[in-house]
Amino acid sequence: HSALVWLHYCRGAGKASVYPTFPFCLILINRIHVALANSKESKRETLLSKRSIPNSPRLKKQMNLYWALTCIKLGWIQSFTHAAGIAIHSNFSPTCPEDGGRERSALLRKWYHLMIENKDDLAKIITAENGKPLKEAQGEILYSASFLEWFAEEARRVYGDIIPPAAKGRRILVLKQPVGVATIITPWNFPSAMITRKVGAALAAGCTVVVKPAEDTPLSALALAELANQAGIPAGVFNVVPCSRQQTPAVGEALCTDPLVAKISFTGSTATGKLLLHYAADTVKRVSMELGGHAPFIVFDSANVDQAVAGALASKYRNSGQTCVCTNRFLVQKGIHDTFVEKFAKAIERELHVGNGFDERTTQGPLINEKAVEKVERHISDAVAQGASIVTGGKRHSLGKNFFEPTLLSNVTTNMLCTREETFGPVAPVIKFDTEAEAVAIANSANVGLAGYFYSQDPGQIWRVAEQLEVGMVGVNEGLLSAVECPFGGVKQSGLGREGSKYGIDEYLEVKYVCFGGL
Repeated sequence: HSALVWLHYCRGAGKASVYPTFPFCLILINRIHVALANSKESKRETLLSKRSIPNSPRLKKQMNLYWALTCIKLGWIQSFTHAAGIAIHSNFSPTCPEDGGRERSALLRKWYHLMIENKDDLAKIITAENGKPLKEAQGEILYSASFLEWFAEEARRVYGDIIPPAAKGRRILVLKQPVGVATIITPWNFPSAMITRKVGAALAAGCTVVVKPAEDTPLSALALAELANQAGIPAGVFNVVPCSRQQTPAVGEALCTDPLVAKISFTGSTATGKLLLHYAADTVKRVSMELGGHAPFIVFDSANVDQAVAGALASKYRNSGQTCVCTNRFLVQKGIHDTFVEKFAKAIERELHVGNGFDERTTQGPLINEKAVEKVERHISDAVAQGASIVTGGKRHSLGKNFFEPTLLSNVTTNMLCTREETFGPVAPVIKFDTEAEAVAIANSANVGLAGYFYSQDPGQIWRVAEQLEVGMVGVNEGLLSAVECPFGGVKQSGLGREGSKYGIDEYLEVKYVCFGGL
């Protein structure tokens, strides 16, 4: 029924010819009803299957899912509120010590290949539930899969040490062992990549995991779980617990306070991260957190303006400005300010196209929900009331209540909401500054420090500013930072630990010192 509603909507809007692959996505979503509501009766292999939870507990509670484009109900899945405990305790081994690094590597590589084989289907699921353009979703799937490939190699390199002893008759070894059960809590803005970046490292280390995906985007997590099953990852090693927004606090608390859980990895807001830290404190669990961003983007007088504009577009408007590392504050030196604003506005109007994510012309889809749109409106209204000017955009798009025009604000000051809070939407506020010291001070005034960007052609300035910015990641003449081989994480209240790279697996390993005496 939901598939027919979707198709009727698209054709009613006169867009059917634009979506040659759309009906298949609808069929895939429609199968959720069969795969999860009647999992034991269904003999058909689907991308989403019963095995996302150990023993497939069939519960009475359901959660509705909505298409990001129209907010029309696209289907439902079972809400596994009480399955949090089941996933941790039933048929579940805290670690997989009997499996060597080579075996874990082989399983992760199989999972990687299955993601690549199913990349088109996985991308369509992301666009349906998240709303981002299909091209961006396809990029996310390749990025997601790359973490499985990367950690398939890292699984073979969990090396210890031999330390020369100070005392005679001794030998000293250092071993690395998996921490145990890891709770993984992921956001909706990258519903696939945030899972594989965490789970790839955890499984490579030998841990078992329970994933609680965002309530807005559970389908991507369930699809990954089905592919993990197809790859041969043993039951009880990778578990997914979807739940509704109303049930999220209870499920999150259960997953973070259970004594068997040894590790928590969370990506989301700073406020929620602080709550989870409180939960972790009682049993002193290891914690990794990637929290709020509020990134600065500085353009100095020496910068190549065209290069800076291209970087600004990529950094600000990807995923409709809903990324933790996207720019939230543009700081432009007075000598280049007017030229930058003029060129930036023209680029926004020329390059950005708001629309249905399944339309190949679309570069910006809807925001995740109306609450997100209301926050964008509140920030713009506050800025305008205090003297800011709307250069372009500034209002909801005619396509629907969750769509917002790419917006550029000038004459912005540091006391406005859009420069004091993370907007998480398609709004680019520009602040004019005089000196390098002033720009660095404004950039560092936030209590978070995930990413920062700046454009300059002055070598001395590049070294100074890169070292002075209080962030975990710096883009110099570059608007996109994320890469599987690089450590991802922040400082201040932007989180704890690093993900990806050779450092990511260490978050799931304990270091054990072994001393042999009497030799």
